Amino acid sequence: MFFEPRIPGNTGSAIRLAAVTGARLHLVEPLGFDLSEAKLKRAGLDYHDLAVMDVHPSFDVALDALPGSRVFAFTTRATTRYTDVEYRWDDVLLFGPEPTGLPDDVLAHPRITDQVKLPMLPGRRSLNLTNAASIAVYEVWRQAGFAGG
Repeated sequence: MFFEPRIPGNTGSAIRLAAVTGARLHLVEPLGFDLSEAKLKRAGLDYHDLAVMDVHPSFDVALDALPGSRVFAFTTRATTRYTDVEYRWDDVLLFGPEPTGLPDDVLAHPRITDQVKLPMLPGRRSLNLTNAASIAVYEVWRQAGFAGG
């Protein structure tokens, strides 16, 4: 799940990621771009028809569409590594907008199961949004035995 993504190319790449892994992409509005934007389509190539994607008007509406799913918020402030979680295929991997990450009110939301991080060298701010999502999605898929792949 991308919370209020801002960069169309990153979301286009996430559409491609969803298409090749079978993950479902959830976008929480407001988006920082129009879904018909050329950069979004170029990054997603011809995978748009192969991906399953939902756009939600708010975070709570998105969570309501996923009852019973655990929600893992990815943040550089977390202490739990993403590899320390035993994932289920219906888990939600939540990523914040590119320039700021997830806001404090989202991180404190009662539906957040845990905050997790991708290890990085000290003094580095963050990874590209879709690169981070790719690492996490492939870990979930690896734990599921790359089902269907």
